[in-house]
Amino acid sequence: MTFYAVEGLKVVEIEKCKNDLKKLRDEMMSRAEGRVNCPCKYNFSDDGKKLTPRCDVPSYPKYTLSQETIEALKKPTFDVCHWEHNEMLSCLEYMYHDLGLVKEFNMNPITLKRWLLGIQENYRSNPFHNFRHCFCVSQMMYGMIHLCNLQEKLTLTDLGILMTAAVCHDLDHSGYNNTYPYVCAVYLKSPLHCGLPDTLTECNKFANVEPEAFKQIRQAIITLILATDMARHGEILDSFKHKVDNFDFTNEEHVTCLKMVLIKCCDISNEVWPTEVAEPWVDCLLEKYFMQSDKEESEGLPVAPFMDRDKVTKPTAQIGFIKFVLIPMFETVMKLFPQIEEIMVQPLRDSRDHYEELKQIDDAMTEKKKTENISLGGKKK
Repeated sequence: MTFYAVEGLKVVEIEKCKNDLKKLRDEMMSRAEGRVNCPCKYNFSDDGKKLTPRCDVPSYPKYTLSQETIEALKKPTFDVCHWEHNEMLSCLEYMYHDLGLVKEFNMNPITLKRWLLGIQENYRSNPFHNFRHCFCVSQMMYGMIHLCNLQEKLTLTDLGILMTAAVCHDLDHSGYNNTYPYVCAVYLKSPLHCGLPDTLTECNKFANVEPEAFKQIRQAIITLILATDMARHGEILDSFKHKVDNFDFTNEEHVTCLKMVLIKCCDISNEVWPTEVAEPWVDCLLEKYFMQSDKEESEGLPVAPFMDRDKVTKPTAQIGFIKFVLIPMFETVMKLFPQIEEIMVQPLRDSRDHYEELKQIDDAMTEKKKTENISLGGKKK
């Protein structure tokens, strides 16, 4: 039986959903009066505190998952490249049902569907931090949950926090990192990446959870989302390294640290995929960097060397990141979950070798051009 049979949609429920959406649209329209023109999909009040999530979202065609897709979804090597938005939404729905989160929290399946639609609508169309990246990270989290048998080690609440933080971690991301002044002024002052819990509240209870428990879950989600900020990478990984050799799944501090590292792994896990799947994402990431550096340069701001389009290549961008960020983090997680070595860690090592070979080729070509230029210069004299 597929999750759609469990969902048990009825005509009366669909009509109720449409009526709820109409009420939400009317409420959003009344709140939006007087809003200044802004490219983002949130309403910023003058004090920077009030965020009004967008809930006027369309429906999407139902996509029935095949058994082959269901099995592939559980693997970190799942190819996310050729899926349409409605297919990705259906996969995300399935993950929540399959992990037992819908049953555990007595979620209304239509509310889950409506919430996922709202999430998709509030991801922006930028080169990297878009809805497809959201799906990549969420699917990788789902894959790691299965690969590491986290259902046997963590509570369903923990699994819900992991999945929901993954789904929302780049919600309404501008496409710029937090060195860009606009991001520092707005995102860090009032973290927009944490718009999900407010969306849940606006949608009138994502799940039947007591207010105090909901408050704790909300804060736990925010903690994980903020852990994806690479400025905190060293701090979080060092904390996990001190715990991993004597890790205690009954220790709340240990479990929270593990969850922070897991979402970090999933967020930057592209190189776990085969080269032909991972490499286009490097292009997207570089385009993101170059867009920001071009804007910074035009505004007379300093440009970070790793974003300078005149200095950065794919190999130079990836080698250091894989060697000094990805591999050390995944190898630390491997101490707790040895089963990730073959499927996740070894591909990272292979990717490192691939880009080192490309760099050697690039260096040889550069040296050859220098020699040719010197030779030509000598002949002109």
